[in-house]
Amino acid sequence: MKKICLLLPNGFEAVEASVFTDVLGWNKEEGDGTTEVVTVGTRNELKCTWNFTVIPEKVLSEVTVDEFDALAIPGGFETAGFYEDAFRPDVLEFIREFNRQGKLIASICVAALVIGKSGVLEGRNATTYNLNGRKRQIQLAEMGVNVLADQPIVIDNNIITSYNPSTAFDVAFTLLEQLTSTENTNNVKTLMGFRV
Repeated sequence: MKKICLLLPNGFEAVEASVFTDVLGWNKEEGDGTTEVVTVGTRNELKCTWNFTVIPEKVLSEVTVDEFDALAIPGGFETAGFYEDAFRPDVLEFIREFNRQGKLIASICVAALVIGKSGVLEGRNATTYNLNGRKRQIQLAEMGVNVLADQPIVIDNNIITSYNPSTAFDVAFTLLEQLTSTENTNNVKTLMGFRV
């Protein structure tokens, strides 16, 4: 069984988290059955960007990187407090340890800034939110990242980044493919009604 840590900072976007639970959940039930998602919050109770309240299965202090095969991080909004939690030292160290162990790290939209802030993207290729004057891409570049501004999804070795919420399902399927196989991922896509 491949265990995926779905890391939820306060202020995350629910839709960007739900693609991971849905795609990897569909795989567990209808695909090859090898994926299990564990929601890990920065707090015992989280408020999403648009005011959903979420209670994660565990909090960050209760888990270690060794328990997981991959890390998934949704983006969020500054006005909802996303960066306050996402840039915490324990969150950044958690990401660094995933990278040290060569484990997969998948992010959607501005979650790439969290990975960038951890330092593991320095000198590497990535992308992040591409609209609104590209200010988030500029911010990521200032962290020493080679920003591929017009690519929806960028994969650099073990790290997957994307440029806005529209890429969410594609990122989740990319993670599933890297954890399992192309054939299995296409089967799950088909079962979920996506064209292959």
